[in-house]
Amino acid sequence: MDNKERVSVEKTTNMGFWDQLATWIGANANNGTWYVGGVLAALGLVGALMVIFISGPIAYLFLALVGYIGFITKSSTMRLMRPVFGVKGSLGPSFINVIQFMGWAAVNTYIAAISVSYLLSAIFGKQQFKPAGMKGIIIGVIVMGLLHVMSISLGQRSIRLIERIGIVLVILLVIWETSIVLREVPLTAIAKWQVPDHHILPFGKALDIFAAFNLAWVTAGADFTRFASKKSAATWAPFLGATIGVYWFAIVGTLTTIAAAVSESAFDPNASDPSTIAARLGLGILALVVIMLTSTTANAVNLMAAGSALNNMLPRFKLTTSLWLVTLVATLMSFIPLFAGGFIDTFIKFLDLIGMILGPEIAILVVDFYFVRRRQYDVTAFDKRTIYWYTNGVNLSAYGVWVISILFYIGLQNVPFIVGTVGSNWLTMIFAGIIYYLLSKKMTKML
Repeated sequence: MDNKERVSVEKTTNMGFWDQLATWIGANANNGTWYVGGVLAALGLVGALMVIFISGPIAYLFLALVGYIGFITKSSTMRLMRPVFGVKGSLGPSFINVIQFMGWAAVNTYIAAISVSYLLSAIFGKQQFKPAGMKGIIIGVIVMGLLHVMSISLGQRSIRLIERIGIVLVILLVIWETSIVLREVPLTAIAKWQVPDHHILPFGKALDIFAAFNLAWVTAGADFTRFASKKSAATWAPFLGATIGVYWFAIVGTLTTIAAAVSESAFDPNASDPSTIAARLGLGILALVVIMLTSTTANAVNLMAAGSALNNMLPRFKLTTSLWLVTLVATLMSFIPLFAGGFIDTFIKFLDLIGMILGPEIAILVVDFYFVRRRQYDVTAFDKRTIYWYTNGVNLSAYGVWVISILFYIGLQNVPFIVGTVGSNWLTMIFAGIIYYLLSKKMTKML
């Protein structure tokens, strides 16, 4: 980290426990978490709750661990990849982070675009704009893209203000929707509902989907905890905030999706997005507008993480320039589901890809810092051709473990017992951590 960046970080190190808590509740208090809960409804209520309660805290333990590293080094998550993968080797994880957070921004944009399509249908009639139809969604993506450009143009302080307003709005919406759901459909009926055989989601597959959803935030953890004012704000606050947010909104997504299936005697995973559910429950135009606004809230975090990762790849770019670029590309990516055979299939493939790549990457980082380096990173060497330069700037050992672990994940995905029970993600992370530790120890003895 150069002197200019160090001064910049020191000036912005003012996020206390409650600031961090609010940020990480807001990270999961959004349409994407709601939608994932709706996807998990294909397990039934009990199965969905098991996945939510098991997978969430495990993932956010890693968030706290990475948060601590960011706090003591005052570095973003992708800069932390330099001592692990090499000064130049960190470009690989950075590229993945740019793509995946633009992907999340695209997911939230698409969900909000569905709301826009319903609004257009209500205003101009179904003959001109079919709800969730292509014409309405295309206009919706453009509208949401413009809103996102406006939000990032206002700067970081304004983004934080937008986040706080958005959290209040979405919490009110969730309370409103939950009260309507439980009044119309008893909790006992929701608990007894049986998933149609052709829609049943294997338990291990669901664990992988939800793990990938939660682990995505880990690779943005230090981007925010480097500004924490104390250790608890960098560790406990992200853990509690993200867990509270994911528990609340994923459960609401599950409840509302099952309630809609009970009330209409039909279950369609493709119609588990907040906009469709709100329309089916008769919540009106106000709910749709709130969903649009909270998409902007959620994407403030996604676009900031993508912009930060791009900044690590192209340090000559200003952060504002990076934010503009990732916002433009994310908006274009939002059109992919229209041409890829359905949103839910595209979404699940996206999560599979995230889990396969990010799980091993995170495991390698955590093992490197806490077990191989014994909590000691030399921040002054992050930009030099010294101890973190390895072979032409790349740690080939870390990359080798990363690739082998991805292949291990793919292999587990072809084992029916694994797919039906424990899933591939957590097993792959354990595998990656052990192999990297053993290889690092062997390399140390050889030197």
